[in-house]
Amino acid sequence: MSVYSDSSRLSDRMGRLSFKTAESSSNGHIRAATPEPSPAYDDAAPLVSTYNDRIRPLLDAIDKLRHLKVMKEGIELPTIVVVGDQSSGKSSVLESLAGISLPRGQGICTRVPLIMRLQHHPTIDPELHLEYHGKIVHTDETYIAEDIITATDEIAGNKKEISNTPLTLVVKKRGVPDLTMVDLPGITRVPVHGQPEDIYEQISGIIMEYIQPKESIILNVLSATVDFPTCESIRMSRRVDPTGERTLAVVTKSDKAPEGLLDKVTADDVNIGLGYVCVRNRIGDESYEEARKEEAKLFQTHPLLSEIDKSIVGIPILARNLVQIQANSISRCLPDIVKKINDKLNQNMSELKKMPNHLSSVADALTAFMGILGSAKESFRKIFIRGEFDEYPNDKEMHCTARLAEMLNELSKELQLKCESNDSGDEFLMEEIKVLEEAIGIGLPNFLPRTAFLTILQGKVGEIASIPVEFVQKAWKYIEKVVLDVLMHHCENYPQLQSSTKRAAQNLIAKLKEQSLERVMETVEMEQLTDYTCNPEYMSSWSQLMIQEEPFMRFLKNLGDYDASKVNLGSLGTVEVRHLKKHMGMVQQAFDLRMRMTAYWKIVHQRLVDCLGLHLLYSVKNLVNKGIDREIANEFMGPHGGGLERMLEESPSVAAKRQRLNQSIKIGLICNGGHQFGSLKLFHGHAYLSVSRNATDQEPTVNPAPKPQPKDDPARFHEMFEVAQLFEQLAVEDAVQIDYVTEEQVCTISSASQAPSSSVPLIRASSSPLVWWTDPIIVEATRGRQRKKVGLVRP
Repeated sequence: MSVYSDSSRLSDRMGRLSFKTAESSSNGHIRAATPEPSPAYDDAAPLVSTYNDRIRPLLDAIDKLRHLKVMKEGIELPTIVVVGDQSSGKSSVLESLAGISLPRGQGICTRVPLIMRLQHHPTIDPELHLEYHGKIVHTDETYIAEDIITATDEIAGNKKEISNTPLTLVVKKRGVPDLTMVDLPGITRVPVHGQPEDIYEQISGIIMEYIQPKESIILNVLSATVDFPTCESIRMSRRVDPTGERTLAVVTKSDKAPEGLLDKVTADDVNIGLGYVCVRNRIGDESYEEARKEEAKLFQTHPLLSEIDKSIVGIPILARNLVQIQANSISRCLPDIVKKINDKLNQNMSELKKMPNHLSSVADALTAFMGILGSAKESFRKIFIRGEFDEYPNDKEMHCTARLAEMLNELSKELQLKCESNDSGDEFLMEEIKVLEEAIGIGLPNFLPRTAFLTILQGKVGEIASIPVEFVQKAWKYIEKVVLDVLMHHCENYPQLQSSTKRAAQNLIAKLKEQSLERVMETVEMEQLTDYTCNPEYMSSWSQLMIQEEPFMRFLKNLGDYDASKVNLGSLGTVEVRHLKKHMGMVQQAFDLRMRMTAYWKIVHQRLVDCLGLHLLYSVKNLVNKGIDREIANEFMGPHGGGLERMLEESPSVAAKRQRLNQSIKIGLICNGGHQFGSLKLFHGHAYLSVSRNATDQEPTVNPAPKPQPKDDPARFHEMFEVAQLFEQLAVEDAVQIDYVTEEQVCTISSASQAPSSSVPLIRASSSPLVWWTDPIIVEATRGRQRKKVGLVRP
């Protein structure tokens, strides 16, 4: 967006607006208008004349974003990145485009990324300056090379080191194309002249960082004297752009190796999607005008080079191609960039809102502290008691009721498997027989000794005694992790609370865990001590199992030496019984003992699982409702907690985060001109115009800019005051007029041409936040009752 505030130039500007406007391509991207072809070599005209006027506003917007370092916010910008092997003639190409002399010499001349901002300047006297380390150094054509070396030494040191800190060179000169390029160090593998040993790795890292983003256009400088596929710069560009769709090659030193050059550029063995341009390097003391003439003569008269198509030779052609490619890239990327800026701005503003206000009194600290405890307690109730997971919908580890139920089910299965693994089918009833043999006494033979039952019961309980203990340890370890995660989440904005909060939670959970372990070991001991249940399921189950006694004994008595010796006992599975023939006198009692233990073990198993489950729920509920907040408060207010006074001290990490978010938001607001927009963004100073449509009445609305503060920054106030005069009101089809009023002026923006007869609005809405329009807009400013035209906003 460009605003011309000189009213005397208004009619002249109006007369020059006959070029084609930007169009939407078939894929939805904005395609830059194609300039009318001009002679390749015209000494009087700029390298690219009419096209500069169209690309300049967009390029200014991108340069402004680059200056604001939005790339540090993860937003990539369309950039022409110049790469090439050392001594490929890269500096010569850039000198020809800029019309200035760059540092030359042995080894690496470019040791930092050099951002070259070229801008056609109508006056005879050029304007040059360097920007680095937050300062601006003005220079001229005589001293520019020396000043670049000085700035490079200041950035990267004077011992041939490489730095990734950029240096910006602004060249405003008559005849140069409107371009912004990033010149990177030339690629070299062998360190010389005191260069670092890892010079290749350093340079490669910088180059890959710049050419990796899909928004980057790669200008690959190749020497005609080498085989293109062997160039390291080609290998790097093909690594990130295998199809070559964003790579343009410029072939230097064409006069040094004319043989076969035509075949090289037409065969395209290295897949250069944006094509080739062959150029001649400036020689000796030739002026840039003389160099262009000699270049034109070379490609017109040389017996071999004259055969190359004139549309791919010469610095003017290279300049024109670069400007067109740059315009296409910016037009394609800018809507997405604006969207990313808005998304990042919304994200940062949302994150900043979540941060706490700086606490200034003990009362504020107490309120904040109680708020943290209350919100944490509510989170615990949700995830531990009510089973609500709206705070952690995608984190299954925080779905605590489900995870604890899973652990309890796993405990039940493990207890069952442990018992089944001890019942060997080949040794069926042998454990019972051995116990009965030891428990036999003087008495009636058909009475089952109770000591035999207790002996087997104690053995079985002892075998599984470690499983409930392991369950308790596992469950409380999980609970502790969840509790700490929730507490740290609620305390993340108050790091000074975290240590005491964590310590309190760990102490409380350690106590509850110890209580649970004591309870489970007590339960296991009770199960070992005696056999008791009032559950009628025991007798029912035992009676059902004993139905199999008669057929089992009959099968065993009738078993012959050659008969099959396995019998199916239903829930007990298939068992081997031949070994029982030797113990026929005790088999019936052993069978009864086994069935009693099987029926009773179901009760023990269920009782253990139920007891552990109930105790765990009881402990967790007490933790949430009674224990955690009291424990944290006592710890925080205790001698080692620091008390509420500690909350008044904002931690360095929170202060740094607040500063980072504020800086990022500031960048986003400046990019947006002060605010977020619904449809239109004008990048100009700190003022803006925002247009959006209401869904109900379809009336456009305008968002006001922040009022300038002259006391804080007079220069900024002056800039905002001037720009605000240009952007105040927008008319769509002459039917809608929007007022945007500040304290000191009201301005009107109206259409400079009649609305189209097809009633198509001058502003064309698009799916992206950026809006393009086709007609120029006159800007009129009023102060009181006075009104005058102050400029023109071009598409």
